[in-house]
Amino acid sequence: MSFEEAVDKVKNLNETPSDNELLELYGLYKQSTVGDVNTAKPGFLDFKGKAKWEAWNGRKGMSNDEAKNKYVEIVDKLVEKIGLKA
Repeated sequence: MSFEEAVDKVKNLNETPSDNELLELYGLYKQSTVGDVNTAKPGFLDFKGKAKWEAWNGRKGMSNDEAKNKYVEIVDKLVEKIGLKA
């Protein structure tokens, strides 16, 4: 499956993945499409923004291709575990 196909499949999962799975996918997606973090870390009270920033920053230095491959791998596991909408 290509990266683009994996992105589409995430939108059609039978149920929403866990918060940790979503953060992992977010970090890999941003690393794949943008590269290393290029924004300042959100403020102390922005819990959601901070979690997303940290998930992305945790991929710092990972190549775009490596991030795309890992993203596809995780989506494959999610499709197997959760299934897709008909």
